[in-house]
Amino acid sequence: MLDNRLKLLAKSLVNYSTKVKKGDKCLVTALDTPPEFVAAIVEEIWAAGGKPFVRISSSKINEHMSKHYDEDYIKEMTELNEQLWKKIQVYISIDGSDNAYNGKDIPAKTKQLMAQISNKKFHEIIDNNKVRWVILEYPNATLAQNAKMSTEEFEDFFLQVCNTDYAKMNKAMQALKAIMEKTDKVHIKSPNTDLTFSIKGQTAVPCAGEYNIPDGEVFTSPVKNSINGFVQFNVPCSASGKVLENIKFEIKDGKIINSECSEKETLDHLLDTDEGSRYFGEFALGVNPYVKQPMLDTLWDEKISGSFHMAFGMCLPEAPNGNASAVHYDLVQIQTPEYGGGEIWFDDVLIRKDGKFVIPELLPLNPENLK
Repeated sequence: MLDNRLKLLAKSLVNYSTKVKKGDKCLVTALDTPPEFVAAIVEEIWAAGGKPFVRISSSKINEHMSKHYDEDYIKEMTELNEQLWKKIQVYISIDGSDNAYNGKDIPAKTKQLMAQISNKKFHEIIDNNKVRWVILEYPNATLAQNAKMSTEEFEDFFLQVCNTDYAKMNKAMQALKAIMEKTDKVHIKSPNTDLTFSIKGQTAVPCAGEYNIPDGEVFTSPVKNSINGFVQFNVPCSASGKVLENIKFEIKDGKIINSECSEKETLDHLLDTDEGSRYFGEFALGVNPYVKQPMLDTLWDEKISGSFHMAFGMCLPEAPNGNASAVHYDLVQIQTPEYGGGEIWFDDVLIRKDGKFVIPELLPLNPENLK
């Protein structure tokens, strides 16, 4: 029998995150996800008057399939998928994959073609048609291990995070949104980081359970050519089945001109995807009070309270800065004292120190006030 908290989560995905209404065509994709949970989402869609279209997939099958992909096949597959993508109003993605190294054996060229052809077309359609979407990482043993918890303990933690009071969080985020939209110069200082850039005129977007679960960030985009300095991201991440650690960039006039990393070849392959992949499309502050440590999963790590993240590649349509790319890759730096601390300044005013907001209007976003 499905845990009642998972039933509540399914209801939240359908009614809060994507706001399914009568007649909506809803695409549900589920990778390595228990069918009982998918069924709960489907039932909620029917109850809201929507029409669910479900695609179940397996990491093992996907890996076997993609080993044989070539450019012609990817184009044909994309053309077939387009017929469905163009007709949906809602997209719900559930990822229950339990191995960060899945996809390690897929050729890098195949991954690049998927990004440039299929993924790019999907995002274009989703953005242009204003599809309401949400992405959820389903709990599994690997996430539990990365969080240094037992599987049962992590499931409880996961449901606490995912069923948090996102309406309260959203209200507290409005002050940060207003301040960011008035800010010109951002200055970030921490160990191995001294970075300046402008966010003048850019839209700031609070994320409180409407796009990702878990959630808890306010994002914008830097003025494309304004970034200068150097930055080191102290949270590991995975790409192409490899773990990338100690990523460090030197940036001049918005462009990454030098990179360092434990897996430099993998990182540089991503950076060389296209003309936009060495520029940045996102800057964000993480505020989720329950997410405190890295889990080798970007969807979780970028929400860590006291962190910031930046994404090289494509800007998001909600906060455009003109940077187009087939990739959008988030990298996270935690600035709490345990991770070396750090400061974030807006227009020469210190707004966050060692992971805690320090100006009165932003104090409600500190973890003790969001729980």
